Amino acid sequence: MAKRTGEKYQAIIEAAVKVIAGSGYHNAQVTRIAKEAGVADGTIYLYFENKEDVLISLFRTKMGQFTASAEKELSNLEDPFEMLARLIHLHFSRLQGDRNLAAVLQIELRQSDPSIRKNISQIIKEYYNLIEQIIKYGIDRGSFSPCMNPNVARKIVFGSLDEVATCWVLSARRYSLTDLTVPVYELIARGLSTDGKAPPFPVEILPLH
Repeated sequence: MAKRTGEKYQAIIEAAVKVIAGSGYHNAQVTRIAKEAGVADGTIYLYFENKEDVLISLFRTKMGQFTASAEKELSNLEDPFEMLARLIHLHFSRLQGDRNLAAVLQIELRQSDPSIRKNISQIIKEYYNLIEQIIKYGIDRGSFSPCMNPNVARKIVFGSLDEVATCWVLSARRYSLTDLTVPVYELIARGLSTDGKAPPFPVEILPLH
């Protein structure tokens, strides 16, 4: 099997996102993905074992890129609340910036086979760990309540972002996902804080309209 790097590999990944978002995972044909990528059908199998492998690799690539970029952007911050605010904005802006990818991540992966969901649960652990590290750091700094379980808090934080994003993808009404960044931050930050209060959202994080 060819090394999973290079222009053709990336082209196949991007094509898979578009095709799966458009027709659904079960209706997405390898031949359509190959055509969208501008490669021969056989080229797909140089990089992937089957369509299931394409979906898993798609998630691994996209999730890996996002987690790495988020870790880099948060690494220079010291305030746990600012780290939380920036993570929420990164999460929402990444999905809003690629609606096809959002449809695949929020809808198609949930309708996939158990074996796919099992692989995906392993891949997303790095992102879970990042969220939990922020929570633990906030507790250590005295910013977040010491009474909470970091693992449970992480599930609540991720679950909240995930649900808001899924509703955005499924909604027949078009609206901005990133416009929900501040209210979501305020709810989560107050829940994590020691006294039910939280600093205002750092306005410099949001792009100018």
